[in-house]
Amino acid sequence: MHTLISLQAIEHARARIAPYVTRTPLVALGADDILLKAESLQPSGAFKLRGAFNALLGLDDSARVRGVVAHSSGNHAIAVAFAARTLGMPATIVMPENAPAVKRQWVQSLGARLEIVGVASSERLARAAALAEAEGLALVEPYDAAPIIEGTGTLGLELLDDCAASDPLEIYVPVSGGGLIAGVAAAIKQRRPRVRVIGVEPELAADAGDSFRAGERVTWPAEQVSRTIADGLRVQRVGALPWAHMQAYVDEMVTVSEAEIRATMRLLACQARLVAEPSGAVAVAAARVGRGGRGAPASRRVAIISGGNVDPVVLADVLSNPE
Repeated sequence: MHTLISLQAIEHARARIAPYVTRTPLVALGADDILLKAESLQPSGAFKLRGAFNALLGLDDSARVRGVVAHSSGNHAIAVAFAARTLGMPATIVMPENAPAVKRQWVQSLGARLEIVGVASSERLARAAALAEAEGLALVEPYDAAPIIEGTGTLGLELLDDCAASDPLEIYVPVSGGGLIAGVAAAIKQRRPRVRVIGVEPELAADAGDSFRAGERVTWPAEQVSRTIADGLRVQRVGALPWAHMQAYVDEMVTVSEAEIRATMRLLACQARLVAEPSGAVAVAAARVGRGGRGAPASRRVAIISGGNVDPVVLADVLSNPE
């Protein structure tokens, strides 16, 4: 059994990371009247900065001197590299060969050492673990660790603080390894249990939804999850600790199509003036149609834009080729 993250731990993380992260706004989505939690406006371009700073600030002095290693398809990599540079720590990042070029370049520009491996989640995890062992580096997990979930939970606290006094009925959260929805759901359900928390995945990478229905963690092959345009959601199986939080706090899992992801990216750019990467658009895509909801008016829906680090070539294609 895994110990669930307490509200007190999330509140402590909020105070610890406050000097380093942005309190992102809630933005109305034009005529749709859905509220958007714009984590794309973080200095690193995504919510991952919250967990990265919480994890690195928790290291002792000797660990900080040796440095950290992380494995990620993109946004966690950027966040750890960003946090490490801010705190004056060496960082090594392991990324898959199909990670967007813009994310690989950003990691390198932040001064981190970059290593490239194959597309399977297991490959980058194994390489990061080997580097941690050989070089004495602190391994900063992308989602399956308490400091990460505590950090992402701070997003949930902000969201509730900024909503109207009455409970927002539905919160839509993108799901990959599960660190984001675990923290957000833990914060929301421990403060306002009546709020519904709905996880969202691409149809082409719906391992968490399969897990939710099966009652146990289900693994999808790397070649299957690699098909989705949402590169940040290509994890093959949710983490063990996030899974425990999903079972305890998440109300439902739903999916969106590739066409819906692309259409929502265009809508966000044109109507909300927000750039969302494909992974950042999935929750909004589901919220727009109330998928998984119970007929709530749009004004009672909140969707998290988890990141905006989109490859310019992908963004140009999405904007110029309506389907």
